[in-house]
Amino acid sequence: METNNDKKLTVVLGASPNPERYSFLAVNKLTAHGHPVVAIGKRAATIGAIPVITEHPPLEHVDTVTLYMNPILQREYYDYILQLKPRRIVFNPGTENPELANLARENNILPQEACTLVLLSTGQY
Repeated sequence: METNNDKKLTVVLGASPNPERYSFLAVNKLTAHGHPVVAIGKRAATIGAIPVITEHPPLEHVDTVTLYMNPILQREYYDYILQLKPRRIVFNPGTENPELANLARENNILPQEACTLVLLSTGQY
């Protein structure tokens, strides 16, 4: 997947087409800021023009994996997340997971407890 070098490819894990979910808001806000997004969820759907896929495709140049699923559900994604070799994993509120954070550090991935929406709003993304 080709990406613009100054924009950060983000994988949203736990993406939902429900407008009341934070993952929905994050996909919209990321795309509004011009960031390429791969949205992965439990059910195929769309968020705006972005498809929510259920597959775990191989991707290159992933900057960020942002999590919107609880730590128990994250377990089935550990190998996939590590294979993506992102620069960082954002643990949004409620997704904090010391086990995955330790695995990230062991693989030279920055674990960051933060809110993607706040990071985007404050220009820290």
